[in-house]
Amino acid sequence: MTAHPTVPAYSRVLLKLSGEVLMGDSAYGINQKTMVRLSTELIALHRLGVQLAIVIGGGNIFRGMSGAADGMERTSADYMGMLATIMNAIALQDAIEQQGVAVRMVSALHIKEIAEPYIRRRVVRHLEKDRMVIFAAGTGNPYFTTDTAASLRAMEIHADVVLKGTKVDGVYSADPNLDPAAVRYKQLTFSEALEKQLGVMDSTALSLCRDNEMPIIVFDVTREGEMMKVISGDPAVGTLVKE
Repeated sequence: MTAHPTVPAYSRVLLKLSGEVLMGDSAYGINQKTMVRLSTELIALHRLGVQLAIVIGGGNIFRGMSGAADGMERTSADYMGMLATIMNAIALQDAIEQQGVAVRMVSALHIKEIAEPYIRRRVVRHLEKDRMVIFAAGTGNPYFTTDTAASLRAMEIHADVVLKGTKVDGVYSADPNLDPAAVRYKQLTFSEALEKQLGVMDSTALSLCRDNEMPIIVFDVTREGEMMKVISGDPAVGTLVKE
């Protein structure tokens, strides 16, 4: 792993973690070894002074779109997906707290026994008080993805950048698993990403970031040390999307 940078390139970031990342090499659910590694890396960023907010997906447990495709009513399927993100958020919160770092779980669905309701000013205060924040349940509305939730929350908390942690090391011209000639982009504009339908994020999330000039960096969060490189501003890591 590279040495920690003295000064991070960003002071407040919104990290979007896909639920599938939590599976590690498991076929389903949460891989505890992966969870410990992720939480350790997040804490390393936190100790640099980075204010860190996390939006977590639920695809390792349940995905609303696939549930709807299987015949379930879309709204019901999406609410099940939101509940899956809450389960993931609880697991991540526990892993971080076990290493002695303060973290608050904030839910767009009201489940007062386990999470605070989303109140923007309170979330910003948590970040200013050196606490990590985990956003669960997306936007709280069906028909909106956790990508859109990440874009929205980034705007609301005035983040410097959206970091999208996936299983791929950036945005490619085609699926690199299917096309050996696929090329990774180092940088894209939002317009290019939308026109070419490159799968950076869904079109709602991309449009929201474009309209509010919020840059996105897509990177491979499964590679140990990549988060630290992104935070240091290493241009060789991932794909930067901005106008």
